[in-house]
Amino acid sequence: MSLLSAPAAAPRTTEPPLLTVVPARHPWRWIASVVALVLAAQFTHGLVTNPGWDWPTFADYFLERSVLRALLTTIELTVAGAALGFLAGIALAAMRLSRSPVLQALSWTYIWVFRSVPLIVQLLFWANLGYLYDTLQLGVPFGPGIYQVQTVNLIGPFGAALLGLTLHQSAYAAEIVRAGILSVDQGQLEAAAALGIPRPRQFRRIVLPQAMRAILPNAANELINLLKSTSVVYVLAIGEIFYQVQVVYGRNGRVVPLLMVATVWYVVLTALLSILQFYVERHFARGALRTLPPTPLQRLRVVLRQAVTR
Repeated sequence: MSLLSAPAAAPRTTEPPLLTVVPARHPWRWIASVVALVLAAQFTHGLVTNPGWDWPTFADYFLERSVLRALLTTIELTVAGAALGFLAGIALAAMRLSRSPVLQALSWTYIWVFRSVPLIVQLLFWANLGYLYDTLQLGVPFGPGIYQVQTVNLIGPFGAALLGLTLHQSAYAAEIVRAGILSVDQGQLEAAAALGIPRPRQFRRIVLPQAMRAILPNAANELINLLKSTSVVYVLAIGEIFYQVQVVYGRNGRVVPLLMVATVWYVVLTALLSILQFYVERHFARGALRTLPPTPLQRLRVVLRQAVTR
């Protein structure tokens, strides 16, 4: 009679000891944050307590009538210069992307020249255009003229400023638009052409929405730069915001508070342009993102809802 061996006992499993999770510490990050807060507090304290800033004078002139008129002139130059500059930039970008070597060469030369010459030099040149040409005429090339006008009557100080800003801006806008168009994959255009979609519709429905995602951030930067560049037209004695505060502090000697008036208005206008940029970029992101980024108002609603439910 054989004895059956008993089944071997299962080995005992010992549970591993619980591990203590210790969060990573970043002492230098906290030190840098504290130093930054201290410096910000010191700067704010200096703004409030230093009598040199002369905040009462700032408050007196911030909404003064002549300053608001100058602010309107600044806005007019910015809006008109941006609209005309980007229209010309689109045409220049199309010339750079065309298959005509003549158009490519002309566009490249234009962009090269107007990006090379400082804006203040261009403004002074256009303001003195009457020195080179007494009259401008429309007629047969190299032949008799049909209509002519005095240059001094055609281009005044405001016109010279707008012309200089437009031509200067168009050179940069052309490269921004060209870069946005080149960022679109050529395979999509080939697929659209294979489907028989007309070229204007290809550009309007396929190229433009995708190119705008690459164009908008750079275009917004150029728009903000154009806003600040309007301060250069003070050389033509145009009453924009910077020229106007110069006139005022030339009379009363309050240089710092009047410069702060112009500075704060530039900051306000830049903030409004940044808000506009956010919503325009959000609009063109609809085809690329499943979930659009929340707007500041939506974020505020979430924070308030969480605060109420707690």
